[in-house]
Amino acid sequence: MMSLMAFIMPAYSTANRFFLFALLLLLSTASPAVSFEVYYAQVEKIGNGYILNAKIKYPLTPRVNEALDNGVPITFQQNIELIHSIPVLGQFWQWKTTLWSAELRYELRYHALSKQYVMQSLDTQYQRNFPSLDSALSALGSINLLNLPPEYLEDIDNITLQIRSGLDLYALPTPMRPGALISKKWQLTSPWKHAIWP
Repeated sequence: MMSLMAFIMPAYSTANRFFLFALLLLLSTASPAVSFEVYYAQVEKIGNGYILNAKIKYPLTPRVNEALDNGVPITFQQNIELIHSIPVLGQFWQWKTTLWSAELRYELRYHALSKQYVMQSLDTQYQRNFPSLDSALSALGSINLLNLPPEYLEDIDNITLQIRSGLDLYALPTPMRPGALISKKWQLTSPWKHAIWP
């Protein structure tokens, strides 16, 4: 009996070690989650007003690239919020109120005949063509000299601006929508980024 136990215990221990090693190997080789990133956001004072400049990285998953290449229009949205914070318990807890919010929406599609990527602002209908996806995403990720509403910025104490970007999955064609809503390959929304103030 003792010899049987002596045989089983090392085998059990070895199996556990192998399982842990395999799990660690899997975790270490798993690719990191892809998401958009607002890597720069700054508010600047110009005259009596304030403007926002921001840069956003748009790494696309193979699934989104495939959809674009097949002519599916992809809608990007950029959310911007002005937040007023009132300290209630110092820095531990603050009462926050959204003073103003805006959503900038852009549609990107690929035209196979012209081999051009077309980006259109869904707010202004302004349209631009690009010879490559990289150039289109670079332009899409540049927010330059965006005017902020002056009525909320007469006193900028305790005011913050945050920005994020993602895909509007509800704008996809109806047959694609359910799969995209539950797939991590389409969940690319960036975390909120707080802008630097002057």
